[in-house]
Amino acid sequence: MWRFPIPGVTLLLWILGVLGNLSTARSASQKCDEVLATPLPYSAFSGSSVLSGDYGAGYAKLNRRGGAGGWSPQDSDRYQWLQVDLRGRKQITAIATQGRYSSSDWTKQYRFLYSDTGSNWRAYRQDGTIWTFSGNWNSEKVVRHNLQYSIVARYLRFIPLEWSEEGRVGLRVEVYGCAYWSDMISFDGQGVMSYRFRAKKMRILKDLISLKFKTTKGDGILLHGEGQQGDYISLELQRAKLWLQINLGSNQYGSIQGHTAVSSGSLLDDDHWHSVVIQRYRRSVNFTLDQHIHSFRTNGEFDHLDLDYEISFGGMAVSSKPSSGGRENFVGCMEGIVYNGDNITSLVRRKKLDTSSFRNLTFSCAESHMFPVFFNATSFVLLPGRSDADTMSVSLMFRTWNPNGLLLFSPLVYGGVEISLMDGKVTVHIYVSQKQSTRVDISSGSGLNDGQWHSVHFLALESFAMLTINGDEMSSVRAALPIMIRTGGSYYFGGYFPRTNLSPTQRSFQGCMQLIHVDEQLVDLQAVEKGSLGTFENVSLDMCAIIDRCVPNHCEHGGRCSQTWNSFSCACEGTGYTGATCHTSVYEQSCEEYKHLGRTSDTYWIDPDGSGPLEPFKVNCIMTEDKVWTTVANDLPAQSPVSAELEAATVLDLNYSMSTEQINAITSSAEHCEQYLAYACRMSRLLNTPAEGPPFTWWLGRGNEKHTYWGGSGPGVQKCACGIERNCTEPSHYCNCDADQRQWREDSGILMYKDHLPVRQVVVGDVRRSGSEARLTVGPLRCQGDRNYWNAASFNTPASYLHFPTFSGETSADISFYFKTSSTYGVFLENLGNTDFIRLELKSPTTVSFSFDVGNGPVELTVNSAGPLNDDQWHRVEAERNVKEAVLQLDGRHREVRLAPPQGHTRLQLFSQLFVGASGGQRGFLGCIRSLKMNGVTLDLEGRAEVTPGVKPGCSGHCSSYGMHCQNGGKCLEKYNGYSCDCSLTAFDGPFCTEDVGGYFETGTVVRYDLMSDSGASSLREGRGSLSPLTAEANLTQEELTFSFSTSNSPSVLIYVSSRTQDYLAVVLRHNGTLQIRYNLGGLREPFTISLDQRNMANGQPHSVNISRQDRVIHLQLDHYPSVSYILPEASDTEFNLVKTIFLGKVFETGQIDPVIIEKYNTPGFMGCLSRVQFNRIAPLKAALRSGISSTASVQGVLVESNCGASPLTISPMSAAFDPWHPESAGAQFPFNEERVGRDGLNRDSAIIGGIIAVVIFTILCTLVFLVRHMFRHKGSYHTNEAKGAESADCADAAIIVNDPAFTETIEESKKEWFI
Repeated sequence: MWRFPIPGVTLLLWILGVLGNLSTARSASQKCDEVLATPLPYSAFSGSSVLSGDYGAGYAKLNRRGGAGGWSPQDSDRYQWLQVDLRGRKQITAIATQGRYSSSDWTKQYRFLYSDTGSNWRAYRQDGTIWTFSGNWNSEKVVRHNLQYSIVARYLRFIPLEWSEEGRVGLRVEVYGCAYWSDMISFDGQGVMSYRFRAKKMRILKDLISLKFKTTKGDGILLHGEGQQGDYISLELQRAKLWLQINLGSNQYGSIQGHTAVSSGSLLDDDHWHSVVIQRYRRSVNFTLDQHIHSFRTNGEFDHLDLDYEISFGGMAVSSKPSSGGRENFVGCMEGIVYNGDNITSLVRRKKLDTSSFRNLTFSCAESHMFPVFFNATSFVLLPGRSDADTMSVSLMFRTWNPNGLLLFSPLVYGGVEISLMDGKVTVHIYVSQKQSTRVDISSGSGLNDGQWHSVHFLALESFAMLTINGDEMSSVRAALPIMIRTGGSYYFGGYFPRTNLSPTQRSFQGCMQLIHVDEQLVDLQAVEKGSLGTFENVSLDMCAIIDRCVPNHCEHGGRCSQTWNSFSCACEGTGYTGATCHTSVYEQSCEEYKHLGRTSDTYWIDPDGSGPLEPFKVNCIMTEDKVWTTVANDLPAQSPVSAELEAATVLDLNYSMSTEQINAITSSAEHCEQYLAYACRMSRLLNTPAEGPPFTWWLGRGNEKHTYWGGSGPGVQKCACGIERNCTEPSHYCNCDADQRQWREDSGILMYKDHLPVRQVVVGDVRRSGSEARLTVGPLRCQGDRNYWNAASFNTPASYLHFPTFSGETSADISFYFKTSSTYGVFLENLGNTDFIRLELKSPTTVSFSFDVGNGPVELTVNSAGPLNDDQWHRVEAERNVKEAVLQLDGRHREVRLAPPQGHTRLQLFSQLFVGASGGQRGFLGCIRSLKMNGVTLDLEGRAEVTPGVKPGCSGHCSSYGMHCQNGGKCLEKYNGYSCDCSLTAFDGPFCTEDVGGYFETGTVVRYDLMSDSGASSLREGRGSLSPLTAEANLTQEELTFSFSTSNSPSVLIYVSSRTQDYLAVVLRHNGTLQIRYNLGGLREPFTISLDQRNMANGQPHSVNISRQDRVIHLQLDHYPSVSYILPEASDTEFNLVKTIFLGKVFETGQIDPVIIEKYNTPGFMGCLSRVQFNRIAPLKAALRSGISSTASVQGVLVESNCGASPLTISPMSAAFDPWHPESAGAQFPFNEERVGRDGLNRDSAIIGGIIAVVIFTILCTLVFLVRHMFRHKGSYHTNEAKGAESADCADAAIIVNDPAFTETIEESKKEWFI
């Protein structure tokens, strides 16, 4: 049987109850579809004008043929309207239109307005704009629109915007809905309703509060409740925005702050009804204003709202704390107030609540005195005033989003007066044209384009002018006038378009005005509407259609929204996101992705969920040859002493540089995570093993779960690493520290169960005894791999696809993925709705398409690549659609942007499953899709592919796309999840073979690399098979030598390549620090030398050398200078025969050696740095420094690893086709058969005889050296770094032979031996 905890049952029952209420509401809404207009009498319909009696508004009923079959106005223009009085407030859910019966008159587009009072009209809005409804295209077809949200109103208006070209405006209408009734209460700013609780104190776990309000005042408290412990809930208007403030409790120390404040809406002082619903369960809150839901969690750690005595509506109760005062009461109307199931307005009507603070309690809402005028960019209102007067007085109220606009222009007898909004300030320009033209300027205010109502009063009297903003007389601005003005009698509000000699700096205004006064008299704007006063053009009277395009804020991730009248924009600087709505992250999702962009180890910002809610954060990325580690450090120093506390245990908290959610994002996507944990102890027990009771020490990990295993062990095993390996100090215990010894012991190891990581807290319990000491070390969290980045699926047939739940991206959607294919077309993904859809596809070998429909018709974006996309390499597709624009980007280079229409549907509504690969008969995709991320969520392609026929999890072949990151000859190796660079055949290290490997040579240090072992020589002589290029001799017709060095000493031998013949290659520094290259390939009396006399290279600076030869042509490049070519003489051979040994720093060789090298350059030896040394595919210095590399390299003397400060390599590595160690590519001739002789003319028998002679001579010389050393011994000591085995050898050369069994002597006809 399933068992649920009590809170879980409560939550489940509450959710079921809410769902039941919503279901009931939805059922009721579905029934709210009654015909409302047809039953009305003729007198309920009215119009702006009537063509004739038979075209009266009363005939404008759907499907009726009375009169002329519908309504038609006298003039067909945008000032006409058809009005319906429903004879009471109704809930309206749908509207329908029809043309005039059997005519050429119909309305193609219209707007829909509604009102409670027949004034102060509100336009129906949808998707953030004043909605334009599509109408009719003939006289008979009925076009019905179900409203996106229901409205409540008594009066309705239909405003024709476009009509039949063949006829005129013609209209028949119907309205659908149902009856509406609600208790209504009027608040005058004095009265406050208090709802007393049944108990003195209420401890509330969940709340459900709803109400509707309307007001013309932007500030006021709608509800308030508080408790003695500091808890409170408050709903308040501030500057026409609605703020919900809630505090479930703060602790007495202040470390837990429970205050939470959230705002919603704006421009709520418009005298229209607004609906509010507050749902709270524990700390989770849904705050809904006019269908916009804001979900959040309260701050702090408490779940209950503790209130005392009462909760008040319309203001703060008298019993509230004085400290809470200073806030204004609500002025306006409320209806439908429900608090946790109690209908407050009904209780007031039944006199069940205290309303004694009301002077005159009324259950109706007074009619508004607002009569706003709405201006667009082509509007104006011309009003008359006194002419030839010496006083000018004008005042008005305005609201706008635009920083600039013309409020008023009035021509004077001599000049004119302009009142404009400029950069958010009100500026007055007084033009004086009498005698000499002058201009007087006055300005006041700032930031007045904030959408709020602001008042302006301008007064010009006798010789001065005064400007007052928002009624603040103290900040009025005065200016002296050069002459007394004489009014012209005409006042243009909102626009001035005549072309005259005197023109204002601003021509038009977009916004609203009201309470216009001319000559101290309030203008009757209703008379203006009727045409009896003044004139107007392109204005909307008795309505203010201002829209706050920043509420709700479409700028995501903290982007700052700013707006003008027609649009909004987002400032994304400093957010870590980009795009029109700050939706797309500018950072990569993981260290793995940075590596595949060619980045090296460093600190990077990552954003694991892309456009999701998780903020970007910094991590350390460590790129190794085969892995990428993400590390997150904590603030606990290594070997932190654990001090005894007064409590029973000592608690050590660990803080990380990021939030819990951010760390969880790393661990959940990683393939492996680990964390080092060490406990050093002296008489301080750890886990109390074997378990005779609870452990003394434990740690808390992810989710604050308690764990009693230690580093090196695993979950459920209360042991340390020594207990697992059975090597503890005391075998009877499973931890070294549990032996409770006086000596310092340690238990350490790696925690590797990533679902428990990171370590958040360690509780140490045994440090209070006398003599007990402990030190704790918790290493950084280290995670490797990114399962999201490599999550891939292979689609093997055109009909194969994967399906996922419906994609949810109504107002903002982004999709990104990698693909590779050899096919020419195919659908990547598709999701459908009724008419809406979204699709991404490969349309041709060079074209990717992104198409969608949000209700405005299909839109398609395409990008074309310069090369084919079906090249079986990875390509990245990024698509985004938001309310501002749609963007498609391919491989980060090719991009197309399509702006959204200024008005239209913005919500993408889908219902089918999301299909990846193919759907609905579309052409299926053949190939691989990887790292498919939609709105920050990575889809598990591999998991779904494992259970789907025709689709395989994973995808191979990453080197074709990322192999170019392996540099300097590194080889790309395929991995299941990615690739790695094999640097073994290069002189470099690192994840991309770009890190120099070098060493510092002390004087006399020698690095020796032998190219052939005894076994190799034996195999060579017997002709068995081919040999590894790292151990085989060869005859070379081409070779390449690259290295870098830095030194301040000369002369010296940098590199010497010997052979079993007289052939050699040497690079030396001469006494003056210049470089010399010596080639001896035979055929010449003296070696071929290249001497570079132009500069001293022993200057302590790093230098790079590249020497390459092909047959007789030698190319030499130094540092960044151009390459220089040299030609070997015709007499010279072109083969470098039997390459034997590479020496670095000094020559330590037996056999034929150029005496010039020995005499001039070899002593005392090279002192300095050598790095990235590579001879063809051999890296001798790297082999000597890397103990893990099996090679024949050896070191004599002191060699310390260093990169020598070498500059980046600029010389291109050897091409794959040029491989001297592979005869099929380079023409090198490999080993000889038994009959073949060397170029010195010796056959194999001669070689054997020579070998015997060499052994005899070698023995004699060793004996002589031993005697000389014995005779000249003296007291003292010395230090040597000779290899092991030297102490048992008779001489230095013998030591080399003892240490290096691969060492073989060179056999020559004229034998000479040098001992250096």
